[in-house]
Amino acid sequence: MLMSCFSVTMEHELKPQQPENSIASIAGWRKSILLFIFCFAQFLDAFNNSALFAAIPPISAAIGISDSNSVWLISAYQLTFAALLLTTGRLSDLYNPKWAFIFGLLLMSFSSLGCGFVRSQVPLIILRAIMGIGAALNIPSALAMIIGMYPDPTAQGKALGGFAASATIGNVTGLFIGAALAAFVSWTWIFYLITILSFVMAAAVLVIMPLHISFIDGLSLSQGERFKRLDLVGVSTLTVSLVLLVYSVTTGSIDGWGEAKVLVPLILFFVLVVAFFQWEGRIPEHIAAVPPKMWRYQNFTILIILSLQPFMFWVATQLLLSWYWQFIFDWSTIDVAIHFLPLGVISFPMIAVAIILQKNFSLKWVILMGEILVIAGTLLLPFADSKPHYWRYAFPGFVLGSAGTTVVYATTNIALFAVTPPEVAGIVGAIFNCALQLGAAAGSAIITSIQTSTEKNHGGTSSFEGRAAGFWFMFTFTALEAIGVAIFMKNTVPALKAQNQGGGDQKEQQTETLRPGVTYRHAAAALRATATISEHSFTPHTAQQQ
Repeated sequence: MLMSCFSVTMEHELKPQQPENSIASIAGWRKSILLFIFCFAQFLDAFNNSALFAAIPPISAAIGISDSNSVWLISAYQLTFAALLLTTGRLSDLYNPKWAFIFGLLLMSFSSLGCGFVRSQVPLIILRAIMGIGAALNIPSALAMIIGMYPDPTAQGKALGGFAASATIGNVTGLFIGAALAAFVSWTWIFYLITILSFVMAAAVLVIMPLHISFIDGLSLSQGERFKRLDLVGVSTLTVSLVLLVYSVTTGSIDGWGEAKVLVPLILFFVLVVAFFQWEGRIPEHIAAVPPKMWRYQNFTILIILSLQPFMFWVATQLLLSWYWQFIFDWSTIDVAIHFLPLGVISFPMIAVAIILQKNFSLKWVILMGEILVIAGTLLLPFADSKPHYWRYAFPGFVLGSAGTTVVYATTNIALFAVTPPEVAGIVGAIFNCALQLGAAAGSAIITSIQTSTEKNHGGTSSFEGRAAGFWFMFTFTALEAIGVAIFMKNTVPALKAQNQGGGDQKEQQTETLRPGVTYRHAAAALRATATISEHSFTPHTAQQQ
């Protein structure tokens, strides 16, 4: 996961005067250490997946996980993480985020410890899913506490920038640390390291943060009202439906699509998805995890569909190639990590390029530029079937694909905030991040299924045909997205520079084009943090309410 977006959805304003026992009153070395710990939680979330990519082949060999089922090592974590993000932001808002953070870290620590000891496929996958629950608890709560500790907009922006950068660092370094541990020690030490770090972080927060600390969110609500606002029925329904989808597509590629154990979960998936949206439409909007009104905002649906692509590209590319490179190319885990390096490194400069493009072109055209780069990259990757073809096809495919994906990710983030009002900023962020993670989990499962089905009739696992078919799926999916953007996305979000330099008439026109109260300062803040900042940070100093 390159980046993550989180939110808290309660409506309130930060007060200039903070109570003596508020989290904002923490100062000195305590505040600095707590900020480091909260940022490190974001680092650890990214590390949790990237450290496994190069280690999946030795893990699969040790436990007896097939190549097609190895996707569950990543998807189990991402499914629970993504679905629960729709409610854990509210959990941190309605209850004390300190305890959500500590419990999430402890849950991750003990489940990761279990991952290091088990030698069976199903328990390992279940424990990975529990780790995802832990991450879903501690990341939104960390973000909520950072915002609470830094009410000043300038200081808050810097703190959130560090929070966002931690994810990128974790994504890149995790690949190498995981590869080094798998190569020179044992793959189990990836999980032991996560166990130790998570436990130490939880203990540190427990010791450093004052026992009685107040937060300014929904603590005045009754217990019953708080529980209702978690929408556990809706989120549980969505989670189960997604697990059934991934199970169906991974099993179908192995046992055949006509089998009952494939068709029944697939049918149940569609039934539960319909039930989820029916439920969300029946309950009050302030309780619903995904209120129906969200889909009526201009461009919102097409932008959420776009959000399925970025993490799918990064995760599926590494899943498709890591096993092949280690067992067919005979590359070590360190060699694999080095050859994957362009995927992560190119993202750093492309964030800056994306910002420049957003200042000079309307966001629709910036997204299309990014999609064209991804199409070019995925067009090359199906031909990277030998060592000499790495530099001819894989390397430029990585650079073009990852560069375009970064532009799409960053600009979609901006555009979503530009077309929705600030009072739903929290919900927008939760849905956006959920879509990113679901694209990685479900998309990777579908691509792995295509790979396995193709290999049955085209040379088996030692052939590159199945992996090429997976890349052709990504090419087709991205091309269809680009066509959808070109046809269906309204070109109503102008370049950021136009808004900043425009005169009174232009500003009036843009105010009509965008949703009332939405400014590009909101979107810029969201990109700077690469997280959906809760309404704490939007409302007090930027939002103009209707």
